[in-house]
Amino acid sequence: MRVFVTGATGFIGSAVVRELLDAGHQVVGLARSDKAAAALITAGAEVRRGGLDDLDSLRDGAASADGVIHLAFKHDFADFAAAAAADSLAIETMGAALEGTGKALVATSGTLMLTPGSLGTEEDASSQTTPRRSEEAALALARRGVRSSIVRLAPSVHGEGEQGFVPTLIGIAREKGVSAYVGDGLNRWPAVHRLDAARLFRLALEKGVAGAIFHGVADEGVPFRDIAGVIGRHLNLPVISVAREEADAHFGWISFAASTDNPSSSALTQKHLGWRPVHPALIPDLEQGHYFNS
Repeated sequence: MRVFVTGATGFIGSAVVRELLDAGHQVVGLARSDKAAAALITAGAEVRRGGLDDLDSLRDGAASADGVIHLAFKHDFADFAAAAAADSLAIETMGAALEGTGKALVATSGTLMLTPGSLGTEEDASSQTTPRRSEEAALALARRGVRSSIVRLAPSVHGEGEQGFVPTLIGIAREKGVSAYVGDGLNRWPAVHRLDAARLFRLALEKGVAGAIFHGVADEGVPFRDIAGVIGRHLNLPVISVAREEADAHFGWISFAASTDNPSSSALTQKHLGWRPVHPALIPDLEQGHYFNS
């Protein structure tokens, strides 16, 4: 297949590009900069210049492809509503170019969109309290002749080179001089290695049915206290509890994720796609030490 990939040079996207190329697909990656374009060429992919706001580039990229994997997102938590709106518009634009073709469009969401406190499954609807409506935008395309599906990623997509939640927690611990968790720290984070996530995106592209939701989850729920414990040990810092009312001040923008109990299952994903996580789980990955080298 000729696959158009947005977010193709990001932490997850670059692994998806490699996974697709190794499986024999052609890849066209969206690139905003010369650096991103050069990285795609080096990897063996083609380049389409543009960004999420360049709707013509998104439309043309989708129209000239056999399928789309949409990973790009504006990680602007100061104006999350605007970032969410841009994401929905990008999905709708690419989907319109695929309408009636039966071609695949795989969009990205997260398990943090689920109602907290109970084991989330692929059959659960996302919360209506968030402005991000990526799932609705993508799944609506299934009624318009697009083989659209969703991959919900765990909040921790980990591996060497990550710049997301775990490095943020490590940075906060270094800054504050303590590695903290909220309350009793028993709230759970699902997790998945980036290489396992990359394989899941490929399988969703190749085998996913219209309207399907898949979970990129290997660890169903790692207690946040365990994550804080590993960070504290590797940085030689005390591991402490902070009260819920103090979480915002301590964790900043990541406070919501640090406080949320988000156990999630991928049993149905594994059944329907034959996907099996094989790379290190979160705690063993942290124990390797590469997160603490800088």
